[in-house]
Amino acid sequence: MNEIDEPGAGSGTALRPQTLLLAFLGIHLRETRLAVSAGSVIDVLGGLGVSEEAARSTLARMTQRGLLQRHRRGRRAYFGLTERSEAVLEEGHRRMWQTSPVNRDWDGRWTLIGFSLPESWHQKRHDLRSRLVWAGFGPLQNGLWIAPAVVDVPELLGDLRLDEHIRAFVAETVKPTEAAQFVKEAFDLDGLAAGYTAFLETWDRRRPLPELPDDLVRELLLQAEWLRLIRNDPRLPIEHLPQGWPAPQAEEVFHDLAASFRPSAAGVATSALDLIEAS
Repeated sequence: MNEIDEPGAGSGTALRPQTLLLAFLGIHLRETRLAVSAGSVIDVLGGLGVSEEAARSTLARMTQRGLLQRHRRGRRAYFGLTERSEAVLEEGHRRMWQTSPVNRDWDGRWTLIGFSLPESWHQKRHDLRSRLVWAGFGPLQNGLWIAPAVVDVPELLGDLRLDEHIRAFVAETVKPTEAAQFVKEAFDLDGLAAGYTAFLETWDRRRPLPELPDDLVRELLLQAEWLRLIRNDPRLPIEHLPQGWPAPQAEEVFHDLAASFRPSAAGVATSALDLIEAS
């Protein structure tokens, strides 16, 4: 769930090659038994300024991490999905297409997770915090994180094997505590708003990014940037966000552009991508 570990906002080559490649795989290989050639990956990522060396390095690294499976056809190398990458892409697809960043139906309940880990457990701390951010939690105070939803904590954290170090609760605020207070204290509202604003500055135009070679590349960049935004968005209740919150407009722009790019991008993919059935 936290394979795309890249906070912040931006556009173009500010995205890491792995983020772009995962978005590419989500568009073209998810729910298929296909594998794509290294040459196709290099060509498409090259349209976004990623060097051949960086593309090959990313393919090798993701294969080593169990996110890709390598296939050979003669002298050509092809890369298909693994169970691990299928799960990552499925979660990304759900977040992108089935979950809105605009939370208009909040029921007033929060999930709180408290934890205390030994100082020497640096990797476990990183893994836990990354998982919490992905699930919409923010740090309310030292060792206490909060999310504006009822979260299935065993499903989210069970595989980290930290049960003895975690305490989880579902609660509602009571006077004098206000939900708006949690929102301001636990979440980076300025950073979230800046990300959506930057997205709109890039994409909210009649024909965005004309310097890119085709709609296949535009579609890839659009989805990669949108996924990076929403994976860091905790879906805060809209009633507790500042007036003029940019997420609703950004979401509308994303869906409109995704629909407009799809036919042309699919046509380019049919003629340009070297795909095989993965055995």
